[in-house]
Amino acid sequence: MSQISEFFTIQPSQRDHVPAARIALSVAIPLLVLLLVDRTDLAIYAAFGAFTSIYARNEPARARAAHQSWAGLLVVLCVMLGALLSDVGAPEPAVLAVTAVVAGVGALLAAYLTLKPAGSLFFIFATGAIGTLPDAAPVWQAGVVAAVSAALSVGLGAAFTLVGEGVRGPVAPVPAHHGLSWAQLWAHAGRFFVATGLAALLGSLSGLSHSYWAMVAAAAPIAAPDLTARTLRAVHRVIGTLGGVGVTAFLLSLQLQSWHIVVFVILLQFLAELFVGRNYSVALLFITPLALLMTELANPGGASSLLQARAVETVIGAACGLAVVYVFRSREERIADTQALPLIRQATGMMPRVPTRDED
Repeated sequence: MSQISEFFTIQPSQRDHVPAARIALSVAIPLLVLLLVDRTDLAIYAAFGAFTSIYARNEPARARAAHQSWAGLLVVLCVMLGALLSDVGAPEPAVLAVTAVVAGVGALLAAYLTLKPAGSLFFIFATGAIGTLPDAAPVWQAGVVAAVSAALSVGLGAAFTLVGEGVRGPVAPVPAHHGLSWAQLWAHAGRFFVATGLAALLGSLSGLSHSYWAMVAAAAPIAAPDLTARTLRAVHRVIGTLGGVGVTAFLLSLQLQSWHIVVFVILLQFLAELFVGRNYSVALLFITPLALLMTELANPGGASSLLQARAVETVIGAACGLAVVYVFRSREERIADTQALPLIRQATGMMPRVPTRDED
């Protein structure tokens, strides 16, 4: 029952409005500048660069600067890689294959550098979304826009630490070591590669567009710390996304202009960060339309096919992610599952309860 109640529980606020405002500002400044100069076609690159601000949310100044700088560099490289794939006209299977490699390598680097959020979700999103654009900006232009946006995010991150945002307890140095062996790092990378590769394959076979969304959904649960958390994350991802598709359908029915979309993206980013640490399903009510409006801004298309693809690809991806984390459980997780199975069966009536000595 406690796990079910998590879907309806919003954790107390931990001054979440402060980092939410900083992250929304990191998105707002570059998008509004592009809107003023009538270059909203470059908004997707700026938005991905601004995702740098999401990293190191609760870290003190020195650690935040280091981690955001690394995260920003990796995001910019993914943006440029995606633009290169689009510019050379790479077929979608090739883009998805490269994105799966990015998923594995990105997860390894994120773990090695102790980046938070963990995993390679944003690297997958940037590479896949831009790589599948029919006409992306030149690589240098996409890279410059993303880099300027990322640098602004790092600067705002440093500025907000001056007013106490991000500091939790005594100021600690930048973590010197990730605490994992190379075997563990490569196994971690392998889970991301296999899950996203499988999701890309099944997503493509579905006949729907935007198969990289299945890859993003597959990566989401793997980043959680243990099997229980990964399972809950996958279920949250599906439920929240389906609700978010409904929110997006309403917004797209309003016949939005470019400036409307920019304003909604900024507002949705703020709301997503306000709830992401308190209830993942609720946060996805805002994350989903945020992602879809970014896609619509970069490549306007049919709303109904966009919404259908988001819903179905997410279910496919979440299932692939769960399958991989279950198959590739650690030895400790397998032992814990084996010990818990009799208790689960007894609680659900699948096996008779063993009588105590007094009842024999």
